[in-house]
Amino acid sequence: MDKLNIIYIHSHDTGRYVQPYGHAIPTPNIQKLAETGVLFRQAFCANPTCSPSRASLLTGQWAHSCGMGGLANRGWSVPVPEHLIPHTLNQAGYVTVLAGFQHVVKDVNTAGYNRILAQENSELDTEERAVAFLAENHDEPFFLDVAFGETHRRAEGFAAQPEGEAKTDPRFVKPPAPFPDTAVTRQDMAEYIDSARTLDQKMGKVFDALDENSLADNTLVICTTDHGLAFPNMKCHLTDHGIGVMLIIRGPSGFDGGKVVDALVSQIDLFPTICELTGIEPPDWLQGTSVMPLIRGEAEAVREEVFAEVNYHCCYEPQRAVRTERWKYIRRYDEATTLAMSNCDNSITKTFMMARGWRERPVKSERLYNLVFDPDETNNLAKDERHEDVLTEMRSRLERWREETNDPLLKDGIMIPPETAVVNDPKDLSPGDLHYSAREFLGI
Repeated sequence: MDKLNIIYIHSHDTGRYVQPYGHAIPTPNIQKLAETGVLFRQAFCANPTCSPSRASLLTGQWAHSCGMGGLANRGWSVPVPEHLIPHTLNQAGYVTVLAGFQHVVKDVNTAGYNRILAQENSELDTEERAVAFLAENHDEPFFLDVAFGETHRRAEGFAAQPEGEAKTDPRFVKPPAPFPDTAVTRQDMAEYIDSARTLDQKMGKVFDALDENSLADNTLVICTTDHGLAFPNMKCHLTDHGIGVMLIIRGPSGFDGGKVVDALVSQIDLFPTICELTGIEPPDWLQGTSVMPLIRGEAEAVREEVFAEVNYHCCYEPQRAVRTERWKYIRRYDEATTLAMSNCDNSITKTFMMARGWRERPVKSERLYNLVFDPDETNNLAKDERHEDVLTEMRSRLERWREETNDPLLKDGIMIPPETAVVNDPKDLSPGDLHYSAREFLGI
């Protein structure tokens, strides 16, 4: 077989809110991908904030291990860019290409891409760059990174309605699971749905280009997102609403047939999976595990638990979590008594929630949830004496992981930001409020 081509196609802030995961959100192109590929129902990011999530996927490391504690647009950059997967693929003879944005290094030229299509033609949209690249002659295998921002909130709200189609009617929309059914939350969700439909249209053009150029049979398509929706209690939170992500893979070697995988997987497992599929020796820094035993039917699980963390988003809010099939344990490592509002994007839903006391709701340093009886993670069992043994076990799982991965909070009590990093005051209401030098603000 010829060497495998790879497309890593991804979005901002989509969670699992697309059609293949059972939501009333028309995304027919992503649906078709799922029906002809493999849908992972229990896939999770390593960090429910933009840059750390992407850096973890692209390095195959947990966020604190790859050194990405915060956002690239707030002064963070992967300290060892050679660990990003384009560098490894380059050494194996791949042509590595960036069609959209990147959000992990200060200087895109250090990320390892042989070609940065925006530098070649800045007039084209992301999907147009990707389609044009796929129409070229390909003598060498390629890795094409296609990043879309349609489901990311903007100052004026979500993206406009999909091309040639009517807007979603908010009267007939169901808000995301954590929210009451009101005119405000329905309107916000309707606007998200339109952005997801737009995303689907653009992804569909890339998928169609694979067929049109006879590349589909020998191309692995990895379709995912960075983390949950940009709504309160979702993005930047360690519940499944924040760390649960869509993950659909289609291609040769068993990634076909509309199969569904219910086993736990992390996005850091994608790098070692690619290594196995391409015959590349896995770099020694990888912390994930290949999902191929699941695809070949050799195992029902490749991991007992997944981990996730938050360090810096707009402000410092250090947390760690471990999730098994049944239990979720979340631990905070600050003295906060309430949530940091600036770590939530502005929206009409945020305004609605704040007007009803969301800002004043207390937070706990430890949380334990039974995911069978409480899938929305609302009933904290950490103080329930009947679950002391489970709490002890989950604490041990988390602490073992922190020690094995050299969590900087264990040594320094804090993840030290680079000199260029800026933060909000946790008391701020909006991400757009005054920014401070992170080191000066934290007294480092």
